[in-house]
Amino acid sequence: MNLFKKLFKQTAIYGLATVLPRMLSFLLLPFHTDILETADYGQLSVIYAWFAIFNVFLAYGMETAFFRFYNGSDKRERVIATSLLSIAGTTLLFMVFALLLQKGIAQASGINPYYLKFAILILTLDALVIIPFAWLRATEKPMRYAVVKILNVVVNLGLNVFFLYFLPKAATSNPGGLWGSIYKPDFEISYIFIANLIASALTLLLMLKLYVKTKYVFDKIIWKKMVKYALPVLVAGVAFTINEVFDRILLEKLLPADVADSQVGMYSACYKLALFMTLFATAFRMGIEPFFFSHSNTANPQREYAQITNYFVVLGSIILLGVVVFADVLKELFVRDPKYWEAMDIVPIIILASFFLGIYHNLSVWYKITDRTKIGAYISMIGAIITIIINFVFIPYFGYMASAVATLSAYGSMMLLSLFFGRMYYPIPYNFRKISFYLAISILFSFLSFYVFNRNLFFGIPLLLLFLGMVYKLENDNLRKIFLKK
Repeated sequence: MNLFKKLFKQTAIYGLATVLPRMLSFLLLPFHTDILETADYGQLSVIYAWFAIFNVFLAYGMETAFFRFYNGSDKRERVIATSLLSIAGTTLLFMVFALLLQKGIAQASGINPYYLKFAILILTLDALVIIPFAWLRATEKPMRYAVVKILNVVVNLGLNVFFLYFLPKAATSNPGGLWGSIYKPDFEISYIFIANLIASALTLLLMLKLYVKTKYVFDKIIWKKMVKYALPVLVAGVAFTINEVFDRILLEKLLPADVADSQVGMYSACYKLALFMTLFATAFRMGIEPFFFSHSNTANPQREYAQITNYFVVLGSIILLGVVVFADVLKELFVRDPKYWEAMDIVPIIILASFFLGIYHNLSVWYKITDRTKIGAYISMIGAIITIIINFVFIPYFGYMASAVATLSAYGSMMLLSLFFGRMYYPIPYNFRKISFYLAISILFSFLSFYVFNRNLFFGIPLLLLFLGMVYKLENDNLRKIFLKK
């Protein structure tokens, strides 16, 4: 099969499977914003921000290390066994100590102690499937990966609908019946966590096969090498998570208490409209990461990496402009309560920030292939520092707009720094002329559509069609070679 055709096929499958769990929060957005007040939704968003931070620490870079050592090792069974034992051991230690130290964690994080129990159990279950999922990707089993991921989403979504919609109505119509005895009023956030917990437990059950069939040998030498490789990835992961979710926590801490949760709720709801770009970038990354490692020793891989980045920018530019043009349509569909719309001005900024992050992931191949993950960690730390400084200084004056600008500044800086260092250590012949053209035109048209023409579709749609015509004119021959070549 044509190399790029195979890449896009795997990207589509892995992308669907990886995007859907992230898409879950988007699919649930109209349900949650219909039922929860902005303050309650803000509280829920802050808790899930802490989820993201703890998830990074529980993975501590071992997923990326697994790819690196599994593909390059003649002792693959030992890599699997060592990785499983490492993650399982640290996860169980976390669960024990977290349950023992619940009060202290609740005070430090601001999470309701009742919700914290759910959080600890969900984090534990999710950490235990990190290596099994990485193994499916490394062994190119995209369909099984997709089935399990999709099932998780279906169960979680179905239980949310049951707990938040069906159960209250059934209990109200028949208070003395079965549903009436089960239902608890003012229990919405707990029901959301219960749905998540059940879905995570089912996912672990479906992924236990690797744990059962593995012959356990803990190889200290392999483990030390993996940890050495993984620790910079952990630092980068923490920095990425700060860029992605820490603004919710800072907004809650730095804004006046009487409006903080409400502001976080509006910001988080409108932020979700940028998820189309995030999902595309995530799907693309899931497909190309194994590809980068497996083709690093082929003849002239740099040329292929450059082509991949070019295609990413083309597709990303279309998504950027498309989401901005139809932003008002999307808000009516997914954020139906007008009290959340106050934060709509952040949408183009966050979409562009997500686009820059996606480009950064494509550019970051150089430090992963050359084992210079430390530099990648430094770049991520710089991005995190930018995020924290801008948020701390400007949130008291500009609220969530400061957070949006901080995200854009951080990801833009990381993209440029990765490009600069990549040209030093692993030169890749990117077509900067074409990439710059697509970026400049899509950003200009997005600005005109959203801010100048005030999201008027009579102006926005022609701009989108004009851009699509440019893409067709410039890329038609290349796309035909990928998808029509046998």
